[in-house]
Amino acid sequence: MRLSFSVLLLSMISACGGGQETAPKPAPDAAPSGSSPQAAAASEEADEVAEDVLVKVGDAVVTVGEFKSAAARKMPASGDSLSLEEKKEVLDKLVSDRLLYLNGLSLGVDKDPKVQKVVVNTLLRDIVYAEVRNDDFPEADLRAYYETNRADFVIQAKVQLRRILVLEKTDGDAKGEAQRLHGEVTENPARFRELAAKFSEGDFKRRGGDMGFIPRSGKPGVDMVLVDKAFSMETDQISEVFRTDEGWNILMVAKKRERHERSFQQVRGAVLRKLKNDRMTALLDSYVADLKASTTVSIDENKLDGLKIENVRRAGGRQGLSPVLTQPGAPGGLPPMAPGIGSK
Repeated sequence: MRLSFSVLLLSMISACGGGQETAPKPAPDAAPSGSSPQAAAASEEADEVAEDVLVKVGDAVVTVGEFKSAAARKMPASGDSLSLEEKKEVLDKLVSDRLLYLNGLSLGVDKDPKVQKVVVNTLLRDIVYAEVRNDDFPEADLRAYYETNRADFVIQAKVQLRRILVLEKTDGDAKGEAQRLHGEVTENPARFRELAAKFSEGDFKRRGGDMGFIPRSGKPGVDMVLVDKAFSMETDQISEVFRTDEGWNILMVAKKRERHERSFQQVRGAVLRKLKNDRMTALLDSYVADLKASTTVSIDENKLDGLKIENVRRAGGRQGLSPVLTQPGAPGGLPPMAPGIGSK
């Protein structure tokens, strides 16, 4: 059953390349036809699959194994075994699924980015990461990694920061507006969120100016001037009005969290995930390198250079591209440790 699914999966991946300039190759261990031992083994395996075919549906098949797996989930009316009619019902559902699958490919459903991500995640789970298990990482290795990288597992000191931002204006007194708001929040600090939601012009306006918890090392999209200022303040303290590149600021520290070191037992799961993630990244890099080595990739450098990319502004001041399908394991793309993958 797995082989039949893998064949369908890889054919779908190939179809996903339509219109693009790269086309994935078959699985790296697939051997060309010939007289080599590998080719002979592949031919023998193909013969076994052919003998196991129960139904041919266009270019797809339903194997005996797939039918048995589906039939085992159907309760027989007799309470004993499935009747011929019940078997036909199960088989009809499998055939219908194959027909819908093939029709979806013919209509280009596989071009949908969400479908492509499902295919890539399935490929990673069933082929690339199939042999990665928790037992591959002895307790001694986990402890050794923890001891070498203890600083990575420390919970940093953090502050929950709120801000009112008044942007510079050519036709108004931004500093005067900020000072007016400062007077109101100083008189009644409980109104900080209300006034931020109404008058702040920053990315966190809808959240009442709440920028969340920020570590001493900073946070993407947050000016380090704000971070430094916040860590010099006390809880519930209101800052003076001060200027940054964005405009005029008023800060309030809502809460503080102290630095906290964690024991090996507290972070054992995180250490295991890190080592598995590293192993999976290496497997993915090797797998993709094999695909690239056997696939012609032609890039139109002039066209690439001439493309204008519009960045997408995100909450919190972060900016980034909005790709159709990013490389698995790359920032913004599919993570090596996607849910359900490699969690054996």
